[in-house]
Amino acid sequence: MRAVNVAVRGDDGTVAAAVGVAGASLVAEDGDRHADVVVAVGDDAVRSVTADPPDAPVLPVTTAGGRHRVARPALSGALAALVAGDGRRESHPVLGVRRDGAVVARALRDVALVTDAPASISEYAVAAGGTRLDTVRADGMVVATPLGSDGYAAAAGGAVLEAGAGVAVVPISPFSTAPDHRVVDPGTGLDLSVEREGAVALFADGVRRDTVDAGVDLRIERVGSVDLVTADVGRGPDGPGVGTDTG
Repeated sequence: MRAVNVAVRGDDGTVAAAVGVAGASLVAEDGDRHADVVVAVGDDAVRSVTADPPDAPVLPVTTAGGRHRVARPALSGALAALVAGDGRRESHPVLGVRRDGAVVARALRDVALVTDAPASISEYAVAAGGTRLDTVRADGMVVATPLGSDGYAAAAGGAVLEAGAGVAVVPISPFSTAPDHRVVDPGTGLDLSVEREGAVALFADGVRRDTVDAGVDLRIERVGSVDLVTADVGRGPDGPGVGTDTG
């Protein structure tokens, strides 16, 4: 067991107790004592790291948890695992959405275009690395990072991704019975455009950011990264500790 300093964003008033139970020390994120990990509690806190990334890796905590997130009831166990050195540090991309050259949204989990009108279908063109990949009629399109790949994208039929695997591009309720589900490199850039008339809403990490009309091109690309730390609660050591840089 080693000393681990934990800072918290989005504390609901009970995280301090979990930190103590795990044998870690609670510190202020902007204080004099270095934080080894920042626990981000809740969707708002997790979203905040896209605009204000901390110096330490982030342990994302949400109600249900996920492939790269910790469920709120499992936080004490996850922290205990990190104190014991049973954790992994992984780099996850931050996606920027550019419209007319300006970044209009950032996302750590997913970017989605969804038709505004109920039961309506639009048409979307997809290109990656300058190569046109597909045109699909659907209720929408979602581009998910590994962190968000087990959410909305998985419900639409996309693959659940490991860290570093790229981003999943998945149509939502497509008109075709055999749509393409792709995984692309966000570093090469992804272009999405709306090909049919009708308002389409742009969401980033579940928050509506803009309205997109036909003929508008959006550029989605990696604009940064955030290091996340994960722990396999109840399992033996399978990776480096929180303070270890895996490159």
